[in-house]
Amino acid sequence: MSKFFLYARKSTDEPDRQILSIEAQITELREFAEREHLEIVQEFIESQTAKEPGRPIFNQMLSLIEKEFAQGILAWHPDRLARNSVDGGRIIYLIDTGKIRELKFPTFWFDATPQGKFMLNIAFGQSKYYVDNLSENVKRGLRQKIRRGEYVGVAPTGYLNDKATKLMKPDPAKFRLVRKLFELYATGNYSIKELRKIITDLGLVSRNEKVLSVSNIQMILTNPFYYGAMRFNGELYEGKHEPAITKKLFDKCQAVMAEKSRPKKRGQKEYVFRGLLKCGECGCAITSETQKGHNYYRCTKKKTPCSQPYIREEVLAAEISKILQKVSLPSDWTEKMLAQLDKEEQSIAQSDALFAQNLKDEVKACEEKLDALLDAHLEKTITSEEYIAKKNKILARKIEVEQKLKDFERQGNRWLERARELIKSAHQAKIIALQENFSELKNFLQKVGSNPLLRERAVSVLFRNDWQILANQSAERRSRKAHPLSCPNWLPDLDSNQDYLIQSQASYH
Repeated sequence: MSKFFLYARKSTDEPDRQILSIEAQITELREFAEREHLEIVQEFIESQTAKEPGRPIFNQMLSLIEKEFAQGILAWHPDRLARNSVDGGRIIYLIDTGKIRELKFPTFWFDATPQGKFMLNIAFGQSKYYVDNLSENVKRGLRQKIRRGEYVGVAPTGYLNDKATKLMKPDPAKFRLVRKLFELYATGNYSIKELRKIITDLGLVSRNEKVLSVSNIQMILTNPFYYGAMRFNGELYEGKHEPAITKKLFDKCQAVMAEKSRPKKRGQKEYVFRGLLKCGECGCAITSETQKGHNYYRCTKKKTPCSQPYIREEVLAAEISKILQKVSLPSDWTEKMLAQLDKEEQSIAQSDALFAQNLKDEVKACEEKLDALLDAHLEKTITSEEYIAKKNKILARKIEVEQKLKDFERQGNRWLERARELIKSAHQAKIIALQENFSELKNFLQKVGSNPLLRERAVSVLFRNDWQILANQSAERRSRKAHPLSCPNWLPDLDSNQDYLIQSQASYH
């Protein structure tokens, strides 16, 4: 009389699709064994999917069969034993070698003949087809949800799953804190560990009310979901959820992260202005070192011989302060300019409509490009890799423009607000220029200009478009004695000033 192992299994990933639960399987199998006079020497119970090889209890059972502790297996159906080709082939091989002499199933007939093994192979093949087909159906459903803009899975930190609409909604307690997380990191003044402490103190914790790990915070900062996109199988899709941040803020965080990830030597001293400037003579980077307790900056001279001298950090800071003073505004100028903008606020509706229409046209152009790109992909004129790369780029731009349009329509008179920000920032520049906070000097210099150069111990910079208005004014015309509205480039008439600010607003933020 053959000895049998009883094997019962239930898949953990399909709890609602089981024919019988484990308890019901065991009951049915014991009754079947009693009716058929089968000797059960051991029972093996497992809760794990069989679509992939590697089940520990199943492998243990087959190892004991190879050692001839039993000669047969009792299970509810062949799909309880195997849903993959490896495990199915292993059972067939043990039958061929005589290690397994009998397989008993209440719902399936088997004997160790060529015909019986053929039918068993078919049963294993059907089981594999079922699980493969089920996987494809699930993936197809997930892809369709993504195309509709619906996020698949548990809501990311800062959002909640809305069971009624099947969409993501902002978490009232955490949504603003996630936005704050991005804003703080974008300054470049905090490491992720420092940021974790700050944001935890503010109340941002995990779903289980635990402190977020460093990797969790890094995942948040690199997740496009927060600016309105969703990444699925390497592709970006536009989501229907409310974005927590703008695409521009997200990109700024990625730039900060890329800069911070650059390898640094252990124990290397931090210099405030290192990496900020290039040599105005040869174009090499400006490096730094400490001599006799003072920090100095100099050209690396790696390309060609260079005659540029050293400069002390304090002198360099004073040079940057001079740059900021060129674009600074005194308090009385600030007040008068802001008052003038208030007068214009009621007369710019036409220009606002034109700007909004230009954004809508760009969104439409992006949609047309995506349609054309999809047609080219379906016609196989471009590869899948080319399609995904181009689609991601166009979709990212479309989302960015749509966010600009939403912000513009929500806030209205946006160019006036940007002009006000420029004026207030110019007033802030005067305050920062007179302080001795080197980090603030560096950050503000990067805000107002690009390509800073150091030559003959003097700093030069290319002012960004909107800051060039202030930089073009001489010191005398920007003094307290001059009237701000007498400047030729400031509000000579309504239309020219408005047009300039509309053109420059995209480059300001």
